[in-house]
Formats: sequence, C-alpha cells, structure tokens
Amino acid sequence: MSKKYIKVNDLSVAQSLYDFINNEAIPDTDINQKNFWKGFSKTVHELSPENEELLKFRKKLQIDIDKWHIDNKEKEFNQSQYENFLKKIGYIIEQGPDFKIKTQNIDDEISKIAGPQLVCPVDNARFILNAANARYMSLYDSLYGSDVIESEESASERYDPERGLEVIKYTKKFLDDHFTLNKSNWSKVNRIEIKNNGLNLFTYDGDAQLINEEKYIGYRGEKNKPSAIILKNNNLHVEIIINPEAFSAQNDPAGISDIIVEAAISAICDNEDSVAAVDAEDKVVCYRNWLGLMKGNLNSEFEKNGKKLIRKLNPDRKYTSKDGKEKKLHGRSLLLNRNVGHLMKNPAVLLKDGSEIPEGIMDAFIVTLCALHDIKIKKNSKSGSIYIVKPKQHSPDECKFTDKIFTNVEEILNLKKNTVKIGLMEEERRASVNLKECIRAFENRIFFINTGFLDRTGDEIRTSMEAGPMAKKLDLKKSIWIQAYENNNVDIGLECGFSGKAQIGKGMFAAPKAMAQMMDEKISHLEAGANCAWVPSPTAAALHSLHYHQIDIFKKQKEISNREKAKLSEILTIPVRNKPNWTTEEINNEVSNCAQGILGYVVRWINSGIGCSSVPDINNVALMEDRATCRISSQLISNWLHHGICSKKQVLEIMKKMANIVDTQNKGDKNYQNMSPNYDNSIAFKSACELVFSKDSPNGYTEPILHLNRLIKKN
Repeated sequence: MSKKYIKVNDLSVAQSLYDFINNEAIPDTDINQKNFWKGFSKTVHELSPENEELLKFRKKLQIDIDKWHIDNKEKEFNQSQYENFLKKIGYIIEQGPDFKIKTQNIDDEISKIAGPQLVCPVDNARFILNAANARYMSLYDSLYGSDVIESEESASERYDPERGLEVIKYTKKFLDDHFTLNKSNWSKVNRIEIKNNGLNLFTYDGDAQLINEEKYIGYRGEKNKPSAIILKNNNLHVEIIINPEAFSAQNDPAGISDIIVEAAISAICDNEDSVAAVDAEDKVVCYRNWLGLMKGNLNSEFEKNGKKLIRKLNPDRKYTSKDGKEKKLHGRSLLLNRNVGHLMKNPAVLLKDGSEIPEGIMDAFIVTLCALHDIKIKKNSKSGSIYIVKPKQHSPDECKFTDKIFTNVEEILNLKKNTVKIGLMEEERRASVNLKECIRAFENRIFFINTGFLDRTGDEIRTSMEAGPMAKKLDLKKSIWIQAYENNNVDIGLECGFSGKAQIGKGMFAAPKAMAQMMDEKISHLEAGANCAWVPSPTAAALHSLHYHQIDIFKKQKEISNREKAKLSEILTIPVRNKPNWTTEEINNEVSNCAQGILGYVVRWINSGIGCSSVPDINNVALMEDRATCRISSQLISNWLHHGICSKKQVLEIMKKMANIVDTQNKGDKNYQNMSPNYDNSIAFKSACELVFSKDSPNGYTEPILHLNRLIKKN
C-alpha cells in the first residue's frame, strides 16, 4: 500500500508515525500511544457523519437561495422579503442576548500588543522560521530594500550612499515622532549614555532627554558605552543599536548602526490556503515542521552566495532594565496554527469504510498533539495555550461542531478544557450575518476574529450567483456590502468584549513589492479598529509595525465602540450590475485579468505543489495569489458566463492566450512545465478551465478541483 494512504487500523504504513505506534508513550509526552489512536479513531468515526450533515445543509441552503432568485427574477428586488426568506430557511438565525467572551490564559501578544500578523505556509521550513523570527526586524534593511525609499539605485545591487542617508533620515524622523526629545532631535544626538538609571543623550544643542522618560526601559552593554537602547511605545519595543565600527554607522554622529523594531507580533503557520497538501506525504511535512516549532528545534539548511547556512529559531532578547535587573523579551512571533476547514477530506487516513478522513478533524488531533511539547516548555505560549485559527466556518452550528472536536481532543490528550483557543475566520457570508452567535459558540475559547475579505468576496459571488451579473473585481471592493461587513466585524467584536482581550484582525495586503502603497493604505486597518492585520512578508511586518506607533489602537477602539452599528441590510446588499453597459474590450480585459491570476496560480499549485505564489498580473504587477483570490476570479468568470456577459468560446480563447503569457513569465524557471501549446496535455491548464466552467464545486471553493488534479499529477 502506498504511504499516501493510511488506514486507521493499519498505521504501520506511515513511516513517520511508526515510532509513535511502537512505543508505550508518544515520545516526550505522557500520552499513551494506544489510547491516543483509539480515541482518535473513535472521535473521527463519531464526528464524520455530523461533519457530512453540516456540509449537506450548506448545499441545501444554496439550492434554496438559487431557486428564490430564479423564481423572483422578473420581479423588482425586495430587500425585506429577501431577508425574511433567509431567516425562514435558517440562513439567518435569531440573535441571542448580549454577552462578553470569557476566554482565559491569553498571551499578551494577543490581548495587549497590537501589531502585524504574518501568514506563512507551514510546509516550508525556511519560510516559517523566517516568519517566527520576524518578531524583531531591522528597520534599516526593511526600508533600504523596499520602495518606501526612492532613489536611482533602488533596483540595483550596488550600495547607494544617498539611499542609505534617506533611510537614516526616515528612521530619525520615526524616533522624533514617537520618542521625542525635550531640547533637540535625534539627528543631532552624538553620544548616548546610561546615568542614574536614566537615558542621557548628548546633542549638538546640549544635553537632552526623552519628553516621556517612561518610554525608555533598558539597555545592553556598558552604561557609559551601551550597545543598544531599548524603548517602548504603544506596547511595542524599539531597539537603537549602537556600533560605531559598523558600515551603516559611518555617517552617524552617535554611532547608531540600526533601528530594530518589534514587527510580527504573531504568525499563522498555515495548513490551509497557502499550502498544497493533498496526501500523507504532504501532511507529514506540515506536521513535522509544526512539531519542530513546538519543540523549538526546527532548523533549515540552505545555501546563499556559495555558503551553507542553517536557520533556526531566534533566542529571547536579553537586556538590563533601567533598575538594573536582567530581563528578556520574547524573541519570536507568537505562533498560531491555521487548520483546514470542514469541507475537505484527505486520503492520508482512511476510515473503516474506506472513506477519506475529514482533514479538519485530523489537523485538530495532530496539531494539538504536537503542541503538547510547548505546553511543557512554554517557549511559544507563556500562558500555556494552543492557538488554532479555524477558517471557512459558515454558521454557529459549524462553530459548535469545531468546539466539540477540540473538546474531544483535549479529553484524549489530558488537557484542561479550553486549553485550545480558537481564531474565527469570518470569511463566509452566512457567518457574517450570524457573527455574534458564531462568537457565542466559542465564548470560552475565542482569541481572534478576522475579516477574510478575499474568500468572503468569493462566497458573495457564489451565494448570489442567480441574482444577476456581478460587478468587476475592483468595483466589488467598493460595494456597499464590503464596508458594512468590515465594520460589522469590529462592531460585534467590541460589543462582545474583545478590546484588550482578543484580536480583531483585518486581511492581507496582496502586493508584496508595493510597500510604499502599503504604507499609504494599511493604516486604514488601524483606523477601522483592528489590533492586528495580515502582511505578506517579514519586511512588510517591519514597515506596517510603524503604523501601530502612530495610533493607540485601544483608544481608537473606545472611540469606535460609540459609532452607529453596521446594518444587516447593507451586509446583504448584493453587488449585481443589472443590464451592464460594458464594452467588449472591458469584458475581455476583466476576463483576461481573472484568467491570468487563475492560470499563474494553478500551474504552480498543480505542477509544483506550491500553495501560495507571487503571480504577475496582466500588467506584470506581482500579486499574492492563493485559493481565496482564485475563488474570486473563477467565480466571477463563472457568473459572467452564466448571465451571458461572455461566452464559453470567448473565455476559452482568453484562457489559452493567458496561458501562453504565463508560460512566458515563467521561462526563467528551469523546472516549469509549459501549458501551451499542448493545452489538452496540461493537467494544470485543464484544472484552471475546470475552475471556471464547472458549476459543481461547493460554495465556489477551489480546493476540490485543485486537490484532485494535484493527486493525478503526483501519481
């Protein structure tokens, strides 16, 4: 039997799990291996039918909604009747009384520190170590390597002194804005000392101190010659590194060689949208990396500039507090694990009847089992909690089912109830209109709610497929429903007591190279009341962290809590464009742009097993593509096909044209397999077409088609 297929009662075929089976206890735990697998099997077989019933109800609701739109197609749309219909079929449920979440043992990184949140594929050890180590980042490097600083040498490998000076100028302004001096400014500081437990700064204008001396918390090195000064603003640490011998300090009168900012406060180790894990072989890689993170011994060997390097987890950062005590700062991002949702099954484990295991249940058991190691050593969660982000839940009933899964897991692993905390991805339309009750289902576990606007947009299109032709992608972002949805997430979170206790998050900035644009736009997430927001890279985390120095998010949340709440009718406003007057050129451009993203993403997913890619769009702008962005693009084309905006022949011709362009964009990759001109022989091309032309994928999800075709490609 292939190692890609493991039966619950014949686990010896999984070599990576063999040691678990043949020892009395699972290594480095007090969990009896036979009891674990017995409990695992019992729970899976008991809960799988319930999982299936929840999925059937999703399908029934979609059939009912499709029928309602078809039956009312010739009538003027009546919002009130539509909402009453959704309540009648159980799409919208009755909202209960007010309540506050009761989650206990939450780490400061979740409750008290507002900042960026990285999302990284857990199947790539080097990437996930980079994410974990992005807790502290060089602001000099992040600015110099991005388009935030403009110069003639911005795209060159050659060092540009003028660009370097602009970086220093930018960082000194940052210090002036948030660590203001009483008599001078940071560009004039020429010596730094520690005296009488305080920070003494010597400038060309004379002695100076911080206006707010509480922002100085400690140092490293000698008092009369410190190597670092530790500052703190809005609960975020900043380190001024002093090394006169460093190249970067040559033009700095105080010998400041770098500014280190506290950047990615937390990081999601992703088992879902950013990975392509379709069988046991793939899942073992994901679980092994997570286990290494939880043990603290994960490392990655790689070669750079002809040298072999080893990446491992950073240690904590030691310093001397201003009262002379030795202290430490957590040196790594708080690591969360995003499990798979309820939809997908995986052949990694087969049930007694030969069917595949619900992947979300498998994730729950194995990910939590791995996290037992951190419960012992407390290197990740100082409070002894395990943080699971659960995506694509459609309703309070589905949230209750997730709670049931983890209650079973905790019992089998001898964990105190509610040790596992749940982050709720609010990325499905039915969850949006029932958010308060979804949170209630997790009131003792919840640590996070997040607006996953990409999947949410895909679900918006599919749910209302029969309502009419949808707006273009850029116009969808300006629709009434999306602003109401974003506001409602914050409103309900604050109403349920999240401020100072749990995260209210916002979605990804999808252009990893457009950091200047990110700096202009992403502060809006803080202004909207979010105390964390997703970023695509460690560099983006460092830069986005500067926004959290500008705004005291907890004060902002108090202000927002008094605003008028988002309306249900606005959340349910369908973004259709009845009788659109788009030209043929406009239609072709929109379909081409969607097709470009789909093909650029799918070809790497199917052929190379890459779950998240930076894909050039039709204008050669690199955008992050994952299953959520693919869901939007494929559903939009499907919607336009369904309503006659474009034809199948027209779309197929565009798909072939875009496939040729994608092939050209990837010509520098020696492992790349072209889709053109032999389109019929390309599994990747046929998969992309299936995403567009198929009407059977549940809720418009891309996973079923991608997983099936990736398995075909692997075998």
